[in-house]
Amino acid sequence: MTDSTFASTELSSASQADETSSSGSEDHALANARAVAQAAGLVFSGSVAPTDAWRLVQSNQAILVDVRTAEERKFVGHVADAVHVPWATGTALTRNPRFVKELETKVKDKSRVVLLLCRSGKRSTAAAEAAAKAGFSNIFNVAEGFEGDLNPEQQRGQLGGWRFHQLPWIQD
Repeated sequence: MTDSTFASTELSSASQADETSSSGSEDHALANARAVAQAAGLVFSGSVAPTDAWRLVQSNQAILVDVRTAEERKFVGHVADAVHVPWATGTALTRNPRFVKELETKVKDKSRVVLLLCRSGKRSTAAAEAAAKAGFSNIFNVAEGFEGDLNPEQQRGQLGGWRFHQLPWIQD
């Protein structure tokens, strides 16, 4: 089982549970993700399923940050109105040394719920770790990413991901 598949499996119960408690406390998906992350010893807040991410963004409870390259966004597609802060740049995926500074510029409030999205959930996990170490206290990975994991035929888009779940996206 892949990391993003594990995260999705762990999060599926959160997607099906009540979205918030009757007392108005933290969203159930975020609370569940935080509990799983803490149990696993992660430095960031955890991972949420794509459907939960979209619900949180639509209800203005979170901001979505796409950490993929400009090339990926242009040729594969992206979520409209998502903030773009690349974790890596170019086709060689050279690590962006200004990632944290760019994130701080675009997301002024480090306590805001921030959801990071990449291709499959791996780069956004690394980006979430860096952001958490820089003081972002509610930084979450979007499990499965935009395209999901590779299937046995080495193709994406059939094993999870933002597009697989038929969530809104656009292409240039």
